[in-house]
Amino acid sequence: MTAEPIVEGFAVETAEHLIFSVKGVLHPPERVIAYLRYLPDPSGDRRRAGVSFRRVYHFEEQVGLLRRRFPQYLGYDPVFGLEVQNVLRARIRTVYDPRAYLDRLRSQGSDDPVEQDALALAQQIQQAAGVPWSSLGVSGSVMLATHRPDSDLDLLVYGEASSRAVCQAVGELFEEPGGAVRRLTDAELRALHATHRPDTPLSFADFCRLQQRKVNEGRFRQRPFFIRFVKHLDPPERYGEHHYQFIAQATIRATISEDDEAIFTPCRYGVEHAVPIEGPPVDDLREIVSFRGRFSDQARSGEVAEGRGRLERVVPRTGETYHRLVVGGQAGDYLLAGENRTIGQT
Repeated sequence: MTAEPIVEGFAVETAEHLIFSVKGVLHPPERVIAYLRYLPDPSGDRRRAGVSFRRVYHFEEQVGLLRRRFPQYLGYDPVFGLEVQNVLRARIRTVYDPRAYLDRLRSQGSDDPVEQDALALAQQIQQAAGVPWSSLGVSGSVMLATHRPDSDLDLLVYGEASSRAVCQAVGELFEEPGGAVRRLTDAELRALHATHRPDTPLSFADFCRLQQRKVNEGRFRQRPFFIRFVKHLDPPERYGEHHYQFIAQATIRATISEDDEAIFTPCRYGVEHAVPIEGPPVDDLREIVSFRGRFSDQARSGEVAEGRGRLERVVPRTGETYHRLVVGGQAGDYLLAGENRTIGQT
């Protein structure tokens, strides 16, 4: 298989019919970094083309299952400095592109209520934002035909200009009284907080405060939706231009100095005046990054933020080294910004 761009929001299926969700935009030449999402299982509750699939939700379960049954999809990556789930390009049977799936929906339509809602949401957002259709896609279980009647909608926006236009348009749609696109109610926020809390220990008050200023999550026709903004299909950084060395798990407090890439997945926040709360002190912590959509748009410039994650040394091919904090790699990681910061309280 050729080294075509396969990035965040895409999915790949292997010869064993394992389905992986692609993470990030930077990948080794011969492999794709991706997390296991579905595998064939007679007891699974997802049906596709007459075959039952089981969804694997938690990272630890994914790794344990792969280690026992499919160890070829685990391996140490020398650039990222850790073991990653990955798929050799030669073993990819099918590539699922969210943009191609949305194109098929637009041209062929569907009698399936979930697909109908996915298409209608994309149409409303495209019209409101005025972005090209080529920048939009639908991913997740709908794209993979593993959805259920109550499934969420996962929308992708590719490219910086289109992402910022959609971000503004969805914020305006949220303000339209009685519109099909709306923010989450208090009860819906509480339910969402309950699903996040085992992995991300924020109080409901802080979770609600941060969530209510975002535009990447809401309801469309009573169906939950999540939007991921991906800055580049073909990123300017090449694999191997930087190496990342694990130092320790750490908790830090810092001032957010730059949030230009906050809305994207992966997201990045420039920081200054960082001080350690737990873990080794470093005097050159420049950024907080996350590869998980839940930490996008979580902090704003000028705010004081507290984060827990993986402290790494960044070693560029040319130039000086520095440190970063990677949030979201394991349960207990968090990023909390603004006033009234309370960790682990209900």
